[in-house]
Amino acid sequence: MSLTATGVKAMKNLFFYGTLRHIPLLELVMGRSAEQLGITAASLLDFVVSAVAEGPFPMIEHSAGQEAVGILVSGLTSEDLARLDFYEGSFDYDLQPVTLMGGQAAEVYVPRPGRWTNAGPWDLAQWAQDHGALSVTAAQEVMSYMGSRSRAEVDIMFDMIRARAASHLRAGESQHGRDSFRGSVQVLDQERRYSEFFALDEITLRHAHFDGSLSEPLDRAVFVAVDAALVLPYDPVRDRVLLVEQVRMGPVVRGDRTMWQLEPIAGRIDAGELPQDAARREAREEAGLEIGALETIAEVYPSPGTSTEFYYVYLGLCDLPDSAEGIGGLPSEGENIRARVLAFDDLMARVQSLDVANAPLTMAAYYLSHHRDRLRSGGAVVTPT
Repeated sequence: MSLTATGVKAMKNLFFYGTLRHIPLLELVMGRSAEQLGITAASLLDFVVSAVAEGPFPMIEHSAGQEAVGILVSGLTSEDLARLDFYEGSFDYDLQPVTLMGGQAAEVYVPRPGRWTNAGPWDLAQWAQDHGALSVTAAQEVMSYMGSRSRAEVDIMFDMIRARAASHLRAGESQHGRDSFRGSVQVLDQERRYSEFFALDEITLRHAHFDGSLSEPLDRAVFVAVDAALVLPYDPVRDRVLLVEQVRMGPVVRGDRTMWQLEPIAGRIDAGELPQDAARREAREEAGLEIGALETIAEVYPSPGTSTEFYYVYLGLCDLPDSAEGIGGLPSEGENIRARVLAFDDLMARVQSLDVANAPLTMAAYYLSHHRDRLRSGGAVVTPT
């Protein structure tokens, strides 16, 4: 940033045409309120704003005779620009000087040529309704890495950042805890010690006791994961299930003699994806299966004392001929997964003899044993809400 003759740092004016027109997101990225920012309506001639096929955000590009509508934020400091560069840098956008309608000089973030695919018109109001809350939540994590992570590192983590944000928002819609205690929890300090595919936070907190008093400060650690969808495929005609088998890091690190585990089909729920849709997608990816009707078995924390991980567990009706067995998974994700078809009686024998060490599979097996007669007789399927 250059200095003026008086020794004061020169300030810049930026034109925003996309998601940063959403004031809650702009405030979070800038680290200050809208009242502290000089915001006015503005337009840029010979440019057009379009949706991006690769993500729920827009791009801007030259287009003769078109007009890009947005806002002008004036008087931005070097600190403001550093925050914006860090946030926008994760999307491969760089600043370019422009002249706005009315003659005002400004700069605008423009994507690198060929970086994104134009997907037609983009609407701010629709984006805010569909993605605003998720984007603001994800931006909180993105901006928390400023000063400790590079833009390139954040870009690599961005899919997981959005998945964690979606999990956080989904938690506000959970169905459990109808009559549980509603005490206060005060987070005094929270620090992220590790973040890649998963994250680890150290937290100091105080919480309410059942008698109304408040605990002393407690130091805790929590494993921060994303929500996952799990499905046990069941063929009611052949009375058999399909399980997947793959090496698992928990048993490896614990020193278990059985490092390849039998499980239901499972995978993370991507940002913007419904749990049921994730279950169907994972069935295709891991075993090449098309699932018919789904029944909800449970929505549960597998280990709420130490982890944010949350499971949406389903029973999925499908055809399971002998040919359903085989090797699957996505090589791009390092997956090597064997699909195995088991008769219902074989499944229950394994569960009851402790030959299964997977909690969701055990839960799903007992759910199936309870509802098997209804499903085999063609009774009504209880679809997830």
